[in-house]
Amino acid sequence: MAYDADVIIVGAGLAGLVAAAELAEAGRKVLILDQEPEQSLGGQAFWSFGGLFLVDSPEQRRMRIRDSHDLALEDWLGTAAFDRPEDHWPREWAKAYVGFAAGEKRAWLSERGIKFFPVVGWAERGGGNAVGHGNSVPRFHVTWGTGPGVIEPFVLRVREAVKRGLVTFKFRHRVSELTKSGTAVDGVRGEVLEQSSVDRGRKSSRAVTGDFAFKAQAVIVASGGIGGNHDLVRQNWPARLGTAPKRMITGVPDHVDGRMLAITENAGGSIINRDRMWHYVEGIKNWAPIWTDHAIRILPGPSSLWLDARGKRLPVPLYPGFDTLGTLAHIMKTGFDYSWFILTEKIIRKELALSGSEQNPDLTNKSWRQVLQRATSGIPGPVKAFLDKGEDFIVERELPALVARMNRLAGGEPLLDVAQVEREIRARDMQLDNPFSKDMQVIALRGARTYLGDKLIRTARPHRMLDPANGPLIAVRLNILTRKTLGGLHTDLDSRVLGADGQPVEGLYAVGEVAGFGGGGVHGYAALEGTFLGGCIFSGRSAGRAAAKGVR
Repeated sequence: MAYDADVIIVGAGLAGLVAAAELAEAGRKVLILDQEPEQSLGGQAFWSFGGLFLVDSPEQRRMRIRDSHDLALEDWLGTAAFDRPEDHWPREWAKAYVGFAAGEKRAWLSERGIKFFPVVGWAERGGGNAVGHGNSVPRFHVTWGTGPGVIEPFVLRVREAVKRGLVTFKFRHRVSELTKSGTAVDGVRGEVLEQSSVDRGRKSSRAVTGDFAFKAQAVIVASGGIGGNHDLVRQNWPARLGTAPKRMITGVPDHVDGRMLAITENAGGSIINRDRMWHYVEGIKNWAPIWTDHAIRILPGPSSLWLDARGKRLPVPLYPGFDTLGTLAHIMKTGFDYSWFILTEKIIRKELALSGSEQNPDLTNKSWRQVLQRATSGIPGPVKAFLDKGEDFIVERELPALVARMNRLAGGEPLLDVAQVEREIRARDMQLDNPFSKDMQVIALRGARTYLGDKLIRTARPHRMLDPANGPLIAVRLNILTRKTLGGLHTDLDSRVLGADGQPVEGLYAVGEVAGFGGGGVHGYAALEGTFLGGCIFSGRSAGRAAAKGVR
């Protein structure tokens, strides 16, 4: 058979680029297909904050964080809560990934030029008990350069392989079928889409100008998740998270449509854990959108008061930054698909950050001067822009005026009673009069300030919200933001796609989000953060190495 390449990769995002770099390093010829134009090379990883999960890193040790492989694995397994027969390979992937994160991961990334911001973030703190969800210690390492900094070394390696004749890109090529010879996958078919000059991330045309068919000894599916396809999100929405939201905003570009899942299933691949997904509850509508219903996630510190749509405080331990899916399930069971933060100017100055490379120009531009300006100049510029222009932000000196505007923004019957909201805030404020408290959030934020990183840049000094000296008051409407697929194509540790019988489909691999970041769901029911980009890197590396050995 005449092959167009040794291996075809469907998707030019982070996982596909890592796989291609490994294949080229082994001297294999690679054809990379992507339905988007070249300016979107790197996929949704480009837009990310660039957080990576590392264990016992030099950055942690400098911040006096004592971490270990055993502690990280305990946290991962407690968070994942694997409980299904099909969780065998996801569990094996989890063990392998934690070993990677505690072992060679940092050195391997450093060899490729990736560096990290020195302050380690503490995401998904859990707040239950030692056996269960959450990171026991800070592990969220922000890449110097954010998302673009993560993809850069792999883009450079693949482009060098293009010059050597080992890699060919075919943009605007949308795969619609995986072809087979007998039981083995041997290529792809699809449509050529018309050329598009839209900016990165913007919705591109789906007009068809032709078709194509290519052959290879192996195909790696690296097409991403379903976050841009609300119909598919709702179709797979689990009952444990309540009723699917009537209104969602979107944390990923339009092209994250999940279409390769069904295409791969039609070729014999099996999908597991369709109901496992990861969506955020701190979504705000982007005042300068790039893609459809463009959402930005707030990365909150621990101080904001979190109220439901009727003004009732969320229960323990559903505090900002503690338990994403626990909070999502609670909010959806209130009968509404939004909630509120109440905070002060002092809190927003120190604690409110926004996810995304474009919302963090200091880190994305690798500028220490901008980092210092951000730390010393009050409210960060991107946050200030949302305060001034974002539809979900309200600023007022007096609480009655704030609550009145909150009701107007929500629309319909006024749900918030100013007396109820004031009672919640005053009761919280009274807990600050002495070092003792029965308020677990007050205890938690005081505990957070014992960590140097939080004290320096992420947790405001505890203060009374209703004291005018700390004002003005700020309310933020928080929407459900679609983001990640936690289930996906079932794979073994070589990223080979497994069929319904549990055996590998010959010639077929899957990596990144389409494979649940490894195994069909390496995170189980929930994630520890900083593990999505890392899952793309680890699974892409595994598939590239395995496919390189498997082709002749």
